Amino acid sequence: MADIGGRPLIDHVWRRACLARLPERVLIATDDERVRRALPSEAEIVMTSADHPTGSDRVGEAVAHVACGIVVNVQGDLPLLDPTLIDELISMLRADRDLGMATAAVPIRSAEELRNPSVVKLVCDRRGRALYFSRAPIPYSRDDPGQPHGAYRHVGIYAFRRAVLCQFTALTPTSLERTENLEQLRAIENGIVIGVVRRAESVPLEVDTPEDLVEARRVLAAMEARHRE
Repeated sequence: MADIGGRPLIDHVWRRACLARLPERVLIATDDERVRRALPSEAEIVMTSADHPTGSDRVGEAVAHVACGIVVNVQGDLPLLDPTLIDELISMLRADRDLGMATAAVPIRSAEELRNPSVVKLVCDRRGRALYFSRAPIPYSRDDPGQPHGAYRHVGIYAFRRAVLCQFTALTPTSLERTENLEQLRAIENGIVIGVVRRAESVPLEVDTPEDLVEARRVLAAMEARHRE
């Protein structure tokens, strides 16, 4: 609900998601009436239970009666989301029937980022499928400890096959999920294959702190100024 350039953060995320080419509908799943009131009348809102432990569980309820083949879960803290990433995730699932889910990652650039437990790291196999997600520094370089050799940072966006999303939300949270507090480990532990779109650019700005909000306001103001020129 934080204001960015005269509009709430969630409004920016919704508008960016609407720019993706492949989705047929963009829904906002929320349990808070303030979100409904903050969005324009043309936004499609789905009110959900307040008891969901994860965003994916909330999305599962939101699409329970929606006829679709693929569902993309975009978190509401990504005001600078690249809409083409949504299209890439959908395309990845369409191209590989063995995948139940798809997500995204970008390279880690610094040792500080690698050490930060708020930065979720992941490692993939040779086919670009996720092997593990962790808050710990992975992979660990034995010869150059603490340096991000080949390390990737997870971007919090998921595409699910609808049937897999229903399966996922019916599963009990697993031991690794509870230990790391990472919902995607529930999928890994239950044998759901996750494809990873790996991009070369920096991580999209996630607004999780007051400092992130200041930066988002600065970046969006600069973008709007360029568009006016």
